[in-house]
Amino acid sequence: MRPVTIDFLYLDLDTCERCVATGETVDEAVAVLAPVLGRLGRTVSINKVNITTRALAQEWRFVSSPTVRVDGVDICTELKESDCADCGALCGTSTACRVFVFDGQDYEQPPAAMIIDGILRVLYGPGDVVTPHDGYVVPANLEAYFAGRVAGPQPVRATTSVGGGPGAACCCGPESCGC
Repeated sequence: MRPVTIDFLYLDLDTCERCVATGETVDEAVAVLAPVLGRLGRTVSINKVNITTRALAQEWRFVSSPTVRVDGVDICTELKESDCADCGALCGTSTACRVFVFDGQDYEQPPAAMIIDGILRVLYGPGDVVTPHDGYVVPANLEAYFAGRVAGPQPVRATTSVGGGPGAACCCGPESCGC
């Protein structure tokens, strides 16, 4: 079985509606695709990473929240942002978060079809992709967010395996969810 890794990178899952909805859509898309990818000999794991610090932003080469990557490749073909009142409220300053562009329309919360299309496009087709570059610098927008955000809980990192079968990595252990 060949692995497919989906990284869901976000600023907040308590307040930010964009991040919450994107996380739910990623889970929905993976649930739809996992049986198909399993038949193709692929396992799927989802890394959910709460980018709480500048250091984590650098480690993950984080450019905008929320971000969905497949095997390290951003599924969005362009970077577009708009004001996010939820994240602005968290840090006390204006904050711009990702706008997802799909079929010529802008979405603050991506449709499942976009996530499914993005996963398949990265895995099976050539196309325009946005990848972090070697000269990464934390964007000013995120610098302001981290500066304004009061130090909170430690970063949350969870990995969920879907369709991995015996021996696959799991977020919570087989006794908890049967991964």
